[in-house]
Amino acid sequence: MTKIYLGSDHGGFLLKQGLYAFLSGKGYSIEDCGVFSEASAHYPEIALSVCKKVLKEAGSIGILICGTGIGMSITANKIPGIRAALCHEPLSAKMSRAHNNANVLCLGGRMIGYLMACSIVEFFLNTPFDEGRHSHRLSLIQELEKESQHES
Repeated sequence: MTKIYLGSDHGGFLLKQGLYAFLSGKGYSIEDCGVFSEASAHYPEIALSVCKKVLKEAGSIGILICGTGIGMSITANKIPGIRAALCHEPLSAKMSRAHNNANVLCLGGRMIGYLMACSIVEFFLNTPFDEGRHSHRLSLIQELEKESQHES
């Protein structure tokens, strides 16, 4: 079964706790990468921690939660090899996997409720990559990543 790395800042802490219980109940292997309270925290640190783990373990998935999901999404997408998708409903989660082979799901803990988050996560985890024409598009994204690294 897919390994899931779960992380949040203070704004996503309560939703993260709920999703941890939800996913555990479904038998997923989950590593909680923090935070562990509602005390103020810096989302870039959590995003980096989760994304590094996703890149090290092929086939794993990251789930990042902050207040809106925007900060986590921006941060995660700065890391080469990460394709993070900010989703507010199941269809975007499904398409992010089917067309973009997203490996990190970002959620807004203050934007969506628990039941919606569970539905989004299920679609994200259960939708395979369609490959075909989408594979070429992913290779173009990887080329952009390489080019931007060489320009730095």
